[in-house]
Amino acid sequence: MARNATNKLLQKAKKSKSDEFYTQLCDIESELEHYKIHFRNKVVFCNCDDPLISNFFNYFASNFEELGLKKLIAACYKEPIENSIKSIDNESGYYYEYNGHLDEKCKPTLSDIVYFNGDGDFRNDESIELLKQSDIIVTNPPFSLFREYLAQLVSYKKKFLIIGNVNAITYKEVFPLIRANKMWSGATISSGDREFQVPEHYPLNASGFRVDEDGNKFIRVKGVRWFTNFDHGRRHEPLQLMNMDDNLRFNKKMQGKESYDRYDNYDAIEVPFTNAIPSDYFGVMGVPISFLDKYNPEQFEILGATESEGRGFSNGLWITDSKVTQALINGNKVYKRIFIRHVTTLTLN
Repeated sequence: MARNATNKLLQKAKKSKSDEFYTQLCDIESELEHYKIHFRNKVVFCNCDDPLISNFFNYFASNFEELGLKKLIAACYKEPIENSIKSIDNESGYYYEYNGHLDEKCKPTLSDIVYFNGDGDFRNDESIELLKQSDIIVTNPPFSLFREYLAQLVSYKKKFLIIGNVNAITYKEVFPLIRANKMWSGATISSGDREFQVPEHYPLNASGFRVDEDGNKFIRVKGVRWFTNFDHGRRHEPLQLMNMDDNLRFNKKMQGKESYDRYDNYDAIEVPFTNAIPSDYFGVMGVPISFLDKYNPEQFEILGATESEGRGFSNGLWITDSKVTQALINGNKVYKRIFIRHVTTLTLN
């Protein structure tokens, strides 16, 4: 095989491995606790999950009766092997439809699963047919394909609860959904990182990893978030704020600043962290993207976002003469920002 072809295959395999993160059951249980009322008589599809090992499948199968599910479907992708003859046991993706009849372990066996004609990719026609039959999609999709994955869910008007990276907030395919209140952060995982199990072949070269007593590999991933279009109570909890004077005194103590900075290239003030949002400032504020974890739509309006992926969504705040879409303060670049203002300002315009 030519060297270039070999390199492409290796890169493809490396990318595929980097997307194989298996969500832990404890994280699934903590998040799903907030949505149980939505699942009665619904078909749930976990379309990036091996039914033989997925904790998403395990959760829904174990709680099938309690949730009142109509059906559970789990499907997984299997990487094709180039130049090999496809056989039913090593080349095809597969799926399993569960109707609540398994034994106490709630686990299918190899004899229970159904093989696709293709590789089981969520974009393939076979998988899309299962998607059409489903009401709710719950899974941890490949981070590298998050844009495309979310676009498919929106296109088919599905309710969803999925895991992604916090930076996805500013993607041009994602931010309009957030600004329009058609998608938001889940109820849990609002800071720090999360631990995921990875396949046996996964190279443990990251800083945060471990191997348990059974030889299972785990890696910690930063910036993980749940994203959903299901409402939940935490989304409507008001953020407790200090007034501007108290915030300035706090900022001076913590950062040596006596006033809020203004951006060079956006018509807004810089609020360096969510807890520094003043209660009595009614103009536009730039806040970290992690603000979405505490966003209450009755308290704040999301106006826009910075940088090239959000450039078309800055709501006229970007000063085009600057020709720089990343927020600047005294010429220094600031990490991605979301622009917000208090909802009460809407009555003043």
